[in-house]
Amino acid sequence: MTVEEGELKRAGLKVTVPRLKILEILEASEPRHMSAEDVYRKLMEADESIGLATVYRVLTQFESAGLVERHNFDDGHAVYEMASDEHHDHMVDVDTGNVVEFFDERLEALQRSIVEQHGFELVDHNMVLFVRRPGKKK
Repeated sequence: MTVEEGELKRAGLKVTVPRLKILEILEASEPRHMSAEDVYRKLMEADESIGLATVYRVLTQFESAGLVERHNFDDGHAVYEMASDEHHDHMVDVDTGNVVEFFDERLEALQRSIVEQHGFELVDHNMVLFVRRPGKKK
């Protein structure tokens, strides 16, 4: 049994060729954040006959099973990345759409402090910073 087959079975999903191929693409993807259309293009480049509707359906199944996380960084366009136990935040370059992942313990500590000051316990959060390189014009 391959690693991908094991992941699908642990997630409660039947092992199918489309699921395996899409999972392989997501695991090997660089950049880590891919749209359904990006996944579909990779499948076409590999001469895989898997339709775009199937890609969307499988990505939704993966999200429900906790294998991937979906993000809507800009203009409502969804991108997916493999789920991870390691927390990170994102910066999105507004000119190129490139996504940079980062982690900063100072920000994490500040967020916990703010939450506690207001009498809450932090359960989860999602931070996205929209950025531009200095000197770039709108």
